Amino acid sequence: MNHSLARALSFFGHPLLVLTYMLLLMLVINPFAFGAHHIGDQRTMVLFFYVVSTTFLIPGLGVSLLKPLGLVRSLEMHDKQERIGPYIIAGIFYLWMFKNFASGAVPALYAKFVLGATIGLFFAFFVNIFTKISAHATGMGGFVAMVLLLAFEWSGSTFSIGPILLSLNAILAIVIVLAGLIGVARLSLGAHTQADLWQGYAAGFVSVMLANMIL
Repeated sequence: MNHSLARALSFFGHPLLVLTYMLLLMLVINPFAFGAHHIGDQRTMVLFFYVVSTTFLIPGLGVSLLKPLGLVRSLEMHDKQERIGPYIIAGIFYLWMFKNFASGAVPALYAKFVLGATIGLFFAFFVNIFTKISAHATGMGGFVAMVLLLAFEWSGSTFSIGPILLSLNAILAIVIVLAGLIGVARLSLGAHTQADLWQGYAAGFVSVMLANMIL
């Protein structure tokens, strides 16, 4: 795979973006579930900013500060030991957001997804102590599980991209393909082995399914 394409896929497939993607998908399909008339409502904009800042921007800023502080040699964090701090930073913010959402501020299904992502983070943190699990694969495995559950819960719902109308089953197929492409990208960049990827996919998928059973 082309190096530039692999890096682009790695960026847009970053695990900290998964909950943002799921929020956007759910808002486009059914904004009424979030108490809004359409995706551009003030309520949805505030919610979107909250999710992006809590799950991506603030944890990302915290992780980026580790390099100038000398706690990691590179933001790529090729050494699994360097990933311990970022996992803890992200995990704290994810736990905080789940605590806020568990009270019913969002649809129960999205709260399950937040819990699943949180479990996946700590699962990856634990496995990372012993082996270099892929965080990207963990995120994508969770993403596939989330869309699968959404397809069951919101059966019959559709998603439109211009004149193209897609069912949730079609979106699930697209996400599975994307998960595979991101895995290939990580292999092309030499960031992980196939074993790292399969462990990540399994960890992410199981974490979301476990959250679905808990809530």
